[in-house]
Amino acid sequence: MAKVTEFGYLGIGVKDGDAWREFAGQVVGMEVLDEGDGDRFYLRMDSHHHRIVVNLHGNDDMDFIGWRVAGPEEFDEMKRQLDAAGVDWKHADGEERKERMVLDLLKFKDPGGNPTEIYHGPRVETFMPFHPGRRMYSRFLTGAGGVGHCILRQDDVQAAYRFYTDVFGMRGSVEYNLPIPGTPMTVSPVFMHCNERDHSVAFLGGPMEKRINHLMVEVESMDDVGYTYDIVRKRKIPVAIQLGKHSNDQMASFYMGNPSGWLWEYGAGARKSIHQSEYYVADMWGHGAEASGFGMDLDMQA
Repeated sequence: MAKVTEFGYLGIGVKDGDAWREFAGQVVGMEVLDEGDGDRFYLRMDSHHHRIVVNLHGNDDMDFIGWRVAGPEEFDEMKRQLDAAGVDWKHADGEERKERMVLDLLKFKDPGGNPTEIYHGPRVETFMPFHPGRRMYSRFLTGAGGVGHCILRQDDVQAAYRFYTDVFGMRGSVEYNLPIPGTPMTVSPVFMHCNERDHSVAFLGGPMEKRINHLMVEVESMDDVGYTYDIVRKRKIPVAIQLGKHSNDQMASFYMGNPSGWLWEYGAGARKSIHQSEYYVADMWGHGAEASGFGMDLDMQA
């Protein structure tokens, strides 16, 4: 069975390109790369040409997510696995592969209708070292763990779980049972992993305005988390979840709003995936709720 190896790239659509350039470079610390395309620019985190494509067409949501496989053999096997699952897929043409800067590319939708891509052979530019958009104590932690993780909209969480397990070869389970404030209900998100990162994608049931709830990026040093938290507070950027430490991946992080109205988690210190199921009812410390309206109005404190 072919398995995905990492969450390799993300495409987002935005209304305010200037606000995103400022946010990505001066708040998050990414390298903003504009190659004169006119309708898009790129965000770098490491030696890959890019990890995020910012499309200037204005939907303020995720456009696509890219999952990497190891090489051409796994790529061909993934076609067969998609066929066996009854998924309609498109083999991208040369122009589409050139646009994504990969050797080969498949396009389809996951069970939640999220535009999803399988690829191998990303363009890696070791001759152009990553240059952060502002001062950083360390660098982004990518490598075998890929971009980070995201929470995606899924109307049927069990269907998504089966797809990402049976087709992508990922593993995972429910990792939290968290109260929804003001209601007797709890939410039980499913977290999936494909490499040493604790999770690369998670699914929330119920209605979500956007395809993506949040994107997490990890840095090597907790000093960068604190430094970024200060920047966010000084700029009065909304913080949905205050600085704290998760129980599942044991990452210290916070969640801030981005210019498109969804969340960006910034953290450090996560443990590697334990490859066994556990669940939690609260985080280790912190992570108090603050700004509402981002789809993360949960009680994460003991």
